[in-house]
Amino acid sequence: MLRPGGMGNVKVPQREDGGFWMDQAAWRLDGKVTLVTGASSGLGARFARVLCDAGAHVVATARRSERLDALGHELGDRVTTVAGDVTDPRHREALVNQLSATFGHLDVLVNNAGICDDGRLETQSLSEVVSVVDVNLISVIDLCRLCAPLLFKGDESTVINVASIYGMVASRSPMIGYNASKGALVNLTRHLAAQWGPQGVRVNALAPGYFPSEMTDNLADPQFAQEVADRTLLGRTPDISELDGPLLFLASRASSYVTGHTLAVDAGWTAI
Repeated sequence: MLRPGGMGNVKVPQREDGGFWMDQAAWRLDGKVTLVTGASSGLGARFARVLCDAGAHVVATARRSERLDALGHELGDRVTTVAGDVTDPRHREALVNQLSATFGHLDVLVNNAGICDDGRLETQSLSEVVSVVDVNLISVIDLCRLCAPLLFKGDESTVINVASIYGMVASRSPMIGYNASKGALVNLTRHLAAQWGPQGVRVNALAPGYFPSEMTDNLADPQFAQEVADRTLLGRTPDISELDGPLLFLASRASSYVTGHTLAVDAGWTAI
């Protein structure tokens, strides 16, 4: 039973009004430099806004320059936009070189860029599968490799790999490249956490369920949306804002003792 002033035998500081203190500063990112890939729309654009609102300077990259320009106009001097294809090694190198020259370090890396395939494996071409793995996995590995020296310079650097519930469980829909790459991303997260822990860099993953984005435009279909809702333990589909807290938790000192973890934000989809 919880009692005022303590939780079991652990004493928790109290405010004069009887509530408990929470270190709100632990959730702030003031002065932090962050990089978000796939930031032109959907989850990536949302992540850029949330990180900016928490005080960070965001370097946003994606292929669609006009959408990045719109994001830059909205967020002003809190964001630096760099258009380019994350699967292009030259873009990745130029991006990291610009980060190094401008800021000299990197505090938060959000590997968000991703695509999905469609169709049964036996009907897909090799190039279709390779293109998905290239975006979802190879580009992430290489960007982590290139960013490592900048991350090592920070005191509390973090990497957030945006995986999926289909990196934790299988999908009924045929999309082998997506399932395989997201599953690999989950174990990449564990591996890098083990490798980079001694450097003080935390590496975690977000595994969203069916959040509204361009990739999940079928949520506009009421029947499909109801099927998704019925599969969750909360019986509903999510609002994109419900990823804000999990993102900030992993990006900030609020999760200072969390690494190698994949945080499912799925209303219990993967719980049963």
